[in-house]
Amino acid sequence: AALCADLRRRGIRTMLLSGDTCEATAAIAQQIGADEWVAEARPERKVAIIRELQQQGKVVAMIGDGVNDAPSLAQADLGIALGSGADIAMQAAPLVLMGRSLTAVTETLDLARRTFAIVRQNLFWAFAYNVVGITLAMAGVLNPILAAAAMVLSSLSVIGNSRRLGKAGPQPG
Repeated sequence: AALCADLRRRGIRTMLLSGDTCEATAAIAQQIGADEWVAEARPERKVAIIRELQQQGKVVAMIGDGVNDAPSLAQADLGIALGSGADIAMQAAPLVLMGRSLTAVTETLDLARRTFAIVRQNLFWAFAYNVVGITLAMAGVLNPILAAAAMVLSSLSVIGNSRRLGKAGPQPG
C-alpha cells in the first residue's frame, strides 16, 4: 500500500496483474490501492497487457518474483525482480532488489533520477570546458600546457560531481 501511494504521488499509475481469482485480486488491489487490476492473467496475457500499454506510448515497469512473471519482466521497459523470488524471474529482470522491502523500488527511482541529473550536469560542464578550451586554443590564446591543465580540471570536476551520488542518501521525491 505504501509503494502504491508513493508511486501515485509521483504521478505513476499502478496495475495489479495477477493469476489469482477475480475476488482475491480485487481484494488485494483494494487493500494496496492499485489504480487498476487484472485477474486470472496467465503469463502470455500479462505480456500482452504490457505490450498494449507500450503501444499506447506508456513506459511500463513490472515488479515480480515468480516463474509466471519472467516473460513480463523481460517485456517491460523496466523489469524489477525481488531477490527472494524465483531464479528465472531474477534472470529475466535487469534489476533485482535484494531483501523483501518494496521501499527499495522508490529508492531506486530516486537514485536513477539523481544519476540522470548528474549525468546531464557532467555533460554540460564537459561540453562547456571543451568548447571554450578548443576555441581559445585554436585562436592561439591558450597555451597547450594550460589547455592540458584545463582538461584535467574538467575531468576532476566531472569526477567530483559524480561522487556526490555516493554521499547523498535517499532524497524526497
